[in-house]
Amino acid sequence: MTIRVMLVDDQVLLRTGFRMVLAAQPDMEVVAEAGDGVEALQVLAATAVDVVLMDVRMPKLDGVETTRRICSEPDPPKVLILTTFDLDEYAFSGLKAGASGFMLKDVPPGDLLAAIRAVHSGDAVVAPSTTRRLLDRFAPMLPSAGREPQHKELERLTEREREVMILVAQGLSNGEIAARLVLSEATVKTHVGRILTKLGLRDRVQVVVLAYETGLVRAGGHG
Repeated sequence: MTIRVMLVDDQVLLRTGFRMVLAAQPDMEVVAEAGDGVEALQVLAATAVDVVLMDVRMPKLDGVETTRRICSEPDPPKVLILTTFDLDEYAFSGLKAGASGFMLKDVPPGDLLAAIRAVHSGDAVVAPSTTRRLLDRFAPMLPSAGREPQHKELERLTEREREVMILVAQGLSNGEIAARLVLSEATVKTHVGRILTKLGLRDRVQVVVLAYETGLVRAGGHG
């Protein structure tokens, strides 16, 4: 199955470089390009895309707002934010807007390709630990930071699912959570899947963001 990729960046040279890397892959095809967010939304309305590589700083409509609009549509493509600086506010805002992850623009080609495949398969590209560092830094921007958990859907989780969610938000992998809770890794995977379904979330990155927003996990600390 070919992964249909769209490149959104106002730098033509950068798009050309990415296109060359992707074109060499038997399982990927660049089906669309855009130089700003407005153009990206217009193109997406008429083109089937699986993964969008999204620059954040663009004219007319920036990548964060473009991501938010894309992710509010039914059955949207996955969005991978491209940023110049690790742990900057654009990456944070992009995750909040619904992106499945972020990558640095100078990422090695192999890492970029692996990220596209991971996002396409439904995984989050950003390690939860990286997301957590990002949220620790920008937690004051969160509306409910520091309060008691506010998200009503959290009440639908079992006690065990809540435990798992807190550990996901603290950056632990399924294997690490399994060891901590003395469970099999398959059981942890099942719990994570149920958490995503019950809370209507797409991936682990959104679990981390929600855990911070609701106060289930606090900046620099634990739940």
